[in-house]
Amino acid sequence: MVGLIFLAAFEALAVTTIMPSVSADLDGRAWFSAAFSATLAASVVGMVAGGLWADRTGPRRPLVVSTLVFVLGLLLAGLAPNIELFVAARFLQGLGSGAAIVAVYVAVARIFAPVDHPRIFGAFAAAWVIPSMVGPTLAGVVNDTVGWRWVFLGVVGLALLSAVTLVPALRTMVDDPSPTPVATGGRLVLAVVVAGAVVVLDLAGRASAALGSVVAAGAVVVVLLAVRPLLPAGTLLLRRGLPAVVALRGVIAATFFATEIYLPYLLQEQYDVRPWLSGATLTVGALGWSAASEVQARLGSRLTHAAALRTGSTLLAVGVGAELAAAALRLSPVLIGAAWVLAGAGMGLMFPRITSAVLAASSEREQGGNSAAVSISDAVGGATAISLSGLLFTAVGTSADLAPFLAALTLTTALAVGAVLVSRRTG
Repeated sequence: MVGLIFLAAFEALAVTTIMPSVSADLDGRAWFSAAFSATLAASVVGMVAGGLWADRTGPRRPLVVSTLVFVLGLLLAGLAPNIELFVAARFLQGLGSGAAIVAVYVAVARIFAPVDHPRIFGAFAAAWVIPSMVGPTLAGVVNDTVGWRWVFLGVVGLALLSAVTLVPALRTMVDDPSPTPVATGGRLVLAVVVAGAVVVLDLAGRASAALGSVVAAGAVVVVLLAVRPLLPAGTLLLRRGLPAVVALRGVIAATFFATEIYLPYLLQEQYDVRPWLSGATLTVGALGWSAASEVQARLGSRLTHAAALRTGSTLLAVGVGAELAAAALRLSPVLIGAAWVLAGAGMGLMFPRITSAVLAASSEREQGGNSAAVSISDAVGGATAISLSGLLFTAVGTSADLAPFLAALTLTTALAVGAVLVSRRTG
């Protein structure tokens, strides 16, 4: 299971580093944000399917099948002759990874006691340490030497090895299917609608300004209406307690990931930094994430979930706001990296505690569904924010200008402030 987290971490960091090169090579600047939002949108479908499947039969089969789908997405991305097929391959990666992460959460809930959950999920977050240290730079080196395609093709073998080694371990797990039949049709349809609306939102930037605005507004409304039944009651209203915790996951994902995808792009276009070096920004951010995750795990019950979420959201807001200021004032790239350490530390404090808080508030039969809800909130928040930032980015100017980057970072700074406010309702 840790191997899957490791590979997911590597791909998340690596793709962000090489996407400017992919975009240039496949003539896909207009599809830049879609390469990320498509993955997150597809993961919504995977999360719902994985959660329902895990509740129905146990986590073993969802883990194996979803890993194979992820591998197929890697293979197709590495061989893609055009940007359209590349984005489709990224969609498959999201489908597989979405189902896999929910199955992993359910497996942890079935095996470990609740008191151990912060430590276990902290270990998952710490699995980012090695790929965060070498992943972005390695991806940049691969990009500059043999080409970006091998960032995907080179991981195929490792992913298959992870799947093969996972099977014997899963055989020792006793499946505990739900005795009550689980209805799947409605939730899956809603998940597909959400994914489709996110894709439409991203494509709205290719229409005229007037039409694009109408389409984008309609897509956001559809996303909110369709995702509402997939989340705990009161999530969109920020109801205090579990609903606010689930909502917070979506807001911080929207903030962090919609900022992260533009940092290497900003450094490469505005500071003439090579891909391998621009990835160092992601490296220090991921290290901040892992370090903070380790701190919260060591503190255990001495740090309440509510305190961790309030502190983490504040660090995230300071970090993202500093990125906007650094870009606007054209400050040193070193300051851009330092600000991202703060943002990463905030995420490291919050991610394990959000998962632990949700599982603590769930019965065994609800674990799969509520775990899926957390991940759905994460994916929908991230995908929607990435699509909206992409609309702003393409509307304001070209990547050769600073204005598009400032527009995207202004949006994510506003989201970061919102995260601070939502965190006050989680306790």
